[in-house]
Amino acid sequence: MKRFSVQVSSGRDGQDGQPAVGPIYRNCLSANDFPPPDPDLSTAWDSFRLAAEKYPTNKMLGWRNFINGKWGPYVWKTYEQVFQEVLAVGSALRACGAQPGARIGIYGANCPEWIVAMEACNAHSLVCVPLYDTLGPGAVNFIVEHAEIDYVFVQHNKLEELLNPACSSARRLRSIVCFTSFTEEEKQKAGDIGIEAYSWDQFLHMGKENPSDPLPPQSINICTIMYTSGTSGEPKGVVLTHENIAMVIRGLDLFMNQFEDKMTADDVYLSFLPLAHILDRGIEEYFFRKGASIGYYHGVLYSLTLFCFRY
Repeated sequence: MKRFSVQVSSGRDGQDGQPAVGPIYRNCLSANDFPPPDPDLSTAWDSFRLAAEKYPTNKMLGWRNFINGKWGPYVWKTYEQVFQEVLAVGSALRACGAQPGARIGIYGANCPEWIVAMEACNAHSLVCVPLYDTLGPGAVNFIVEHAEIDYVFVQHNKLEELLNPACSSARRLRSIVCFTSFTEEEKQKAGDIGIEAYSWDQFLHMGKENPSDPLPPQSINICTIMYTSGTSGEPKGVVLTHENIAMVIRGLDLFMNQFEDKMTADDVYLSFLPLAHILDRGIEEYFFRKGASIGYYHGVLYSLTLFCFRY
């Protein structure tokens, strides 16, 4: 049987009031030292850009449309199609006044638009801040203010929470972009508190009409701030640099290469764990690195089964 861990230090018995300590194990690849970084991968933007160049026609992001009362088969966008959308969304953010280092909120369930917004942030050295309302009542209001968010991408069914008068920090926002579109009433609510509201298609059009070259980040630049509930008090923001994300991808790559069944560009991942958590974010970044495909679940978690993924 192949072993993937090795003991690097012995444990000790408890004595003189000190607790016992068990032996320490590490992955075989880091028994003596950590593996070196990938020289071609220093930022999250590097990973996506290089994948789009290498696998332009591969299926990248998939989703299912609700047709005639039921969910249809997966529809896909290629790496090249997604790359062009990323360029447009990034340009639109710049046209709205976003400068490198600005905090960009993303509020909604996993979907292709979530990833496009995230990669647009990476392209222009903007900081992606996922908003996650299950952290508790008022968490979105707290995070928008605490992270000093100026722009938010939002799923339509989350608009009510964001535009609720109780979410007082929304008044600091300059623009919100809906993954689909706004009703006139929703646009009016946003306008009443000084927020420019854009549908997804409007934002794409703005970016295409006002193109801006990407401003790629350095490895030391902040990539994302991920909030966690912690053990008490308000949500805690975990600051992750592009180097952090690059090393997550590198670590997953090295780990997966230890198995006989290698990861390939033909693999497909069903995304339903929240992108607001680093586990799913890391997995999806790794799949992009490999030119593989990610299909997003339809948003109804309890209805997921082994047979729901119709590739």
